[in-house]
Amino acid sequence: MIQRFIELGEGYGDVFELCELANLNKNRIHHAFIFTSKKEDKEYFSIAVALKPINNANFFPIYICREGIPNTAQVPKRLLAFKKTLEDIQIQPIQIDIKHSSTFVDTNLFYQYIIGVLRLNHLIPPLQ
Repeated sequence: MIQRFIELGEGYGDVFELCELANLNKNRIHHAFIFTSKKEDKEYFSIAVALKPINNANFFPIYICREGIPNTAQVPKRLLAFKKTLEDIQIQPIQIDIKHSSTFVDTNLFYQYIIGVLRLNHLIPPLQ
């Protein structure tokens, strides 16, 4: 099974696109994720939705808005919008601490790292 991240952006207007994607595909949602990472003592959120494959397709997409939501004293409105969308469709997000993408030379390596973390925790299906 091909498991691939599809980056919608870095969490500005793209959060609302991800929310709409979750609403339209609520029956296909495998899991929703809130990833937390640190860079230079600042914390950032990435949000993602993993969708089940369609029919017999061998493709497992994970849509993500990467590290565009800074963790501030007040909960960011974009994160609240994502949580509200998930609450409306009765999906509980899974929160995971990960390394920041700047730790990796290439974004593809970053996404392979997250896929490894998700597989090890049995949050996405193993390779077949």
